[in-house]
Amino acid sequence: MSLFQYRALQADGTIAEGQIEVTSRQEAYRLLEGRALKPVSLMESSEGQTAAKSGFRLGWKSRKISFRALESFTRQLSSLLAAGVPLSRALRILTKEASTPVAAEKWKEVHDLVADGMALADAMARSPETFPGVYVAMVRAGETGGFLDVVLGQIADFQMREKELRSKVLSALIYPAVLMVLALSVLTFLLVFFIPRFQKIFAGFGAALPMLTRCIVGASHLATRYGPFVAMGIVVAFVLTRKWLLTDQGRRTWQRLILRLPVVGPLVARFAMTRFCRMLGTLVGSGVPLINALRVARESIGNQTLVDTLTASIDRVQRGDSLAASLADCPKLFPGSVLEMIAVAEETARLDRELVRLATVTDGDLDRQLRTAVALAEPLLLFLMAGFIGTIFVGMVIPIFAIQGYIK
Repeated sequence: MSLFQYRALQADGTIAEGQIEVTSRQEAYRLLEGRALKPVSLMESSEGQTAAKSGFRLGWKSRKISFRALESFTRQLSSLLAAGVPLSRALRILTKEASTPVAAEKWKEVHDLVADGMALADAMARSPETFPGVYVAMVRAGETGGFLDVVLGQIADFQMREKELRSKVLSALIYPAVLMVLALSVLTFLLVFFIPRFQKIFAGFGAALPMLTRCIVGASHLATRYGPFVAMGIVVAFVLTRKWLLTDQGRRTWQRLILRLPVVGPLVARFAMTRFCRMLGTLVGSGVPLINALRVARESIGNQTLVDTLTASIDRVQRGDSLAASLADCPKLFPGSVLEMIAVAEETARLDRELVRLATVTDGDLDRQLRTAVALAEPLLLFLMAGFIGTIFVGMVIPIFAIQGYIK
């Protein structure tokens, strides 16, 4: 048995609310109709689900839908709709075939809202932790244009490309990150455990220590005495910074700072341009009007500073300006060469194909740039680690030679 919460219209025009316990959703509708009620909304209560299932659920279990589960749901829903399966039935099939209980619960929630007459995009918008804003915007465009199956397939393709991009970035950063952690670990060991042993030797030495040795010993003294407080301060600063970045002002400030960095800023802008061009080209090629496609593709950029700049360009397109001329207001996002290619594509009516081709070419360039940057970062980190360790070694050895000369 399942417990359903309902809101229904009575014969006198008033709204009635309550709960009913039945075996299925269809039986709930029949029961309400038998009571001369016209359902407005019908939601299955989580209490009813837990009462129907024996056992217990661990409170610490993750309620987040995995990337793989969401991609599989999107691709399978696209295939079912393309095969002519009605939307409600397709969602019910995916609920039964969900890989995890959490995913099954989420797909069932979407199915129930759609069965109540809500649009699929609106039902997904109620779960922003599962369906991102750009996902919902593309689904809404597909529902409006009547090609939901095509759009869902394209969303699955976008998800796969985003996953591949993240994998490339993470795999490229693993080795430099390991080197950085190793360097910090070795440096901490030298300052906290190694240098204090030499400090005892230097204590009985009457002559003044060299400046380099005094600096190293002072750093060791600070690390030994105040190290735990510094570590606690770093943790507190990290937590506070993370909370600040979750606010709108903090996120905007951080994104503006990222764009101003010498090497990272241009790379972030080009990644954003690639996502925007690919999504815009795909939507235009699917028959979405240009203005609607621009608004959907704008959400894929990910940087609010660039999104705000692009909003003004969309307003210019809406007033009748060409796309290339309007995008010229975003020099950080669209270089001159890209604007020329977009202008030619507009003139030859090949905007959708040219945007997708441009995104593919830029993806290849970014991949090569990322590999080059990582290849340069690895020896640089090795050089810095060797420099730190070598400096400490020299600073500790110089007084030893001085002691030998003093003894002689």
